Amino acid sequence: MADASRKADRADRIDSSVPHSARIWDYWTGGKDCYEVDREAGERIRAVFPDIVTLARVGRHFIGRTVRYLVEEAGIRQFLDIGTGLPTVDNTHEVAQRAAPESRIVYVDNDPLVLAHANALLTSSPEGATDYIEADVEDPETILRQAARTLDFDRPVAVMLMGILAHVADYDGAISIVRRLVEALPSGSYLAVRDGTDTDPRYVKGLADYNRSGAVPYRPRSPEQVAGFLDGLELVEPGLVSCPLWRPEAQGAGATAFSPLYGGLGRKP
Repeated sequence: MADASRKADRADRIDSSVPHSARIWDYWTGGKDCYEVDREAGERIRAVFPDIVTLARVGRHFIGRTVRYLVEEAGIRQFLDIGTGLPTVDNTHEVAQRAAPESRIVYVDNDPLVLAHANALLTSSPEGATDYIEADVEDPETILRQAARTLDFDRPVAVMLMGILAHVADYDGAISIVRRLVEALPSGSYLAVRDGTDTDPRYVKGLADYNRSGAVPYRPRSPEQVAGFLDGLELVEPGLVSCPLWRPEAQGAGATAFSPLYGGLGRKP
């Protein structure tokens, strides 16, 4: 009964009159968990920046390649995925547990629609575990405290910040959040970052139109600013680059190497 009440509460909190980034990305990647207002906002951005659908897929491919590297080459078995978004194909736990069934994953988001779909993310291999935290990226203390129910912070953890830091208005504030998360990690842990940059004027204009829609603003930063999130860490080759250039695979998204999405991975010494 309590679970039913929580689901009803989450449904009541979903505002279908204002576009939301998670639902718009769901629309661009072919999902159905979006509303007309999201499809309209998505098409407005697409009119200015036609490559946005490809870019959304580039972002998903980057997550998959990052998780596979962390599991198969770095030996990571614990993941803290902050700003999860709506469930889609090859979520973090699916990629990780396919390679290492004992992997443990904690997802974090504060969007009611994402939370309403959380059960799709709470499946797990018998050997591993998944959990879901309702929290804001700007509250790292709550995230770390609740994640400790599932993750052992005495062992390496990979923190995933995929497309979430651009929602933090103040750059210094975003840096502070990252520093606090990394501070809580033991040596041998990793930080994975992916965000939109200001390298393509069409993308910047499309996001400006999106930000005027009433949705939570998304602010592209320079590649140098995104790289700043990884300061103090040992960068995994090739460093912070346009996402299609980060350890590409033969079955990649087929996108131009000049995508304004930049990503990188760093190891805590």
